[in-house]
Amino acid sequence: MSASAFPDHTLESAPAAARPTMAAVAKKQGYLPTAVARLAQSPELLNGFLKMSALFETTTLDPLSRETVIMTMADRNGCHLCVAMHTAKLTALGADAGVIAALRDGSLLPDERLEAVRQFTLAAVETSGAVDDDTLQSFLSHGYTSRNALEVVLGIGAYTMSTLANRMTAAPVDPQLARFA
Repeated sequence: MSASAFPDHTLESAPAAARPTMAAVAKKQGYLPTAVARLAQSPELLNGFLKMSALFETTTLDPLSRETVIMTMADRNGCHLCVAMHTAKLTALGADAGVIAALRDGSLLPDERLEAVRQFTLAAVETSGAVDDDTLQSFLSHGYTSRNALEVVLGIGAYTMSTLANRMTAAPVDPQLARFA
């Protein structure tokens, strides 16, 4: 893909439908992330992802479980930008360094409950949602619910969208996240 196909939009150059979202993100973050500037080429994708992500944040999954789903998708789909962004979020949440390191390299997590959500996420992706009874029961046996299982699907959908789009646009890691890359 040509980098010029996905320009680093500003509030002035972006399609009108993307501008309010870009302004809100810049205000919240203190800067306009390059990924947002590039995703603005499609206001529908930018707005759709941010709405899905916000919905995922309201689920009954606890924050570390949500971040486990996100990092599992980021690692699986090879999104270096997503790994950096969510390493920063996990760090802000006070996540164990061993958990963060394992999520970054896709290895066994030292936290059994978070490993259960990681394994369930991978199984849901690999089976296109047709997880077998043993996989579902293993997930449920770690304190998760059938509602949580469906919430994992929401996370998979949202973060498949962002990881694929960020890879397609070749969005770089912004300087503000460089230490988490």
